[in-house]
Amino acid sequence: MIKFKFLKLVVDIGNTCTKLALFDKKRLTKHEIIPKLSLEKTIKFCGDNKIESSIFSSVVSLCESDYQIINFFDGLLFNNKTPVPIESNYKSEIGSDRLSAVIGANYLFPNKDIWVFDAGTCLTADFITKDKVHEGGRISPGIEMRYKSLHSFTSKLPSLSLEPNSIFKGNNTNESIISGVQQGILAEVRALISDFRKYNNDFVVVFTGGNASFFEKELKSSIFADQFLVLKGLNEILDYNEKD
Repeated sequence: MIKFKFLKLVVDIGNTCTKLALFDKKRLTKHEIIPKLSLEKTIKFCGDNKIESSIFSSVVSLCESDYQIINFFDGLLFNNKTPVPIESNYKSEIGSDRLSAVIGANYLFPNKDIWVFDAGTCLTADFITKDKVHEGGRISPGIEMRYKSLHSFTSKLPSLSLEPNSIFKGNNTNESIISGVQQGILAEVRALISDFRKYNNDFVVVFTGGNASFFEKELKSSIFADQFLVLKGLNEILDYNEKD
């Protein structure tokens, strides 16, 4: 006899791919990245597990087939009207992935002031207090966007991408671009952390996103990195909406 396990399905639809995850209460038991969301792939991912609840989040506009998948699982579609387990002083609508990362960080480090960095297409930095109040932050171009802009907005600079080694100074054009982009974005992060320490020396720095490993390598022990931060945040939002 097949034993079914009751799990929660968490789906994060991004600009370039979709992340699927299964949670057993607070524990992430399975995850997968697929190019595009489809019902067939989602059902296959769930396997023999019984999905007791689900949450879907997207930073792109959803199509009819996406809504059909959400309805199939009777899922919660996370948007700016969805109740969340934190307060926010942000005065405009915030991206679902950005807010989920903040909530995920607050779950991992309760009763701590936290700077949450999401290193993806953009580099976002958000501050949440130990009292669970999101106070906003910063948005700037991510690593690949910086590389692409140098090539797109000039006539002669080459098209480059993230390199494993961040050169301090370049001896040719390519090396100078690598140094400018990678050392530049590192300097931006270091400056934020250093400037904030003048006012508050008791906070945690957490990174997530596609380029989080780059910052983890370069900044070493001064930060925490968690590639599943957004998924964990969405799981917290799902739990919060089911508590009653």
